[in-house]
Amino acid sequence: MKLIVGLGNPGALYERTRHNAGFLAVDELARRHAAGMIPKARFNAVTLDASIGGEKVLLMKPTTFMNLSGKSVGEAVRFFKLEPTEELLVIVDEIALPVGHVRVREKGGANGHNGLSDIDRVLGGSPYPRIRVGVGGMPPGWVKADWVLSRYTDEEAVDVKSGTGEAADAAECVIREGLKPAMNRFNKKVAPPEGDDDQKPESKQINTNRSDTDQIRTEQ
Repeated sequence: MKLIVGLGNPGALYERTRHNAGFLAVDELARRHAAGMIPKARFNAVTLDASIGGEKVLLMKPTTFMNLSGKSVGEAVRFFKLEPTEELLVIVDEIALPVGHVRVREKGGANGHNGLSDIDRVLGGSPYPRIRVGVGGMPPGWVKADWVLSRYTDEEAVDVKSGTGEAADAAECVIREGLKPAMNRFNKKVAPPEGDDDQKPESKQINTNRSDTDQIRTEQ
């Protein structure tokens, strides 16, 4: 059995934000492989049973906020007695890639991503593969927490759809053929996205009246 986890924040406030790229990819996998199935609430997540290439797969979107993603992942890994290196795949947003591009990684650091950091903490540093989905570089005048919580522009819509589909394709390839074939197929060289996430300007506020937004912003 394999566990595919898409990272994101729950609720309408965060739908189609850049930080929810993992949710979009899991939704696409559900459309392809679990059509008509009824989602289940377990492991502090929404889950769907699916089959990909003859392999039983659990698709999962945590219902915790991003910075507590490890809670859901840890519960599912322990319940099914999974080996993260072989049986867990995490799909996550990546500002170092342009919108529409993906990278398959056998392992890696959190790179400042609080969802991955919490998973690393819960799994005790055990390595696990992940698919990084490009959400575009941070423009001047933004800080990281605000950028990843912003929504895609209308001009990015085509690339968002392409990247979501490619992330789902990559996940299917990992399940059917393995990590190395997926890495060879999907890890193409691309120019870095515009923007510089090393800049630390004043934050552009998205919604200063929502306490849940403020919580996510401070915990990204």
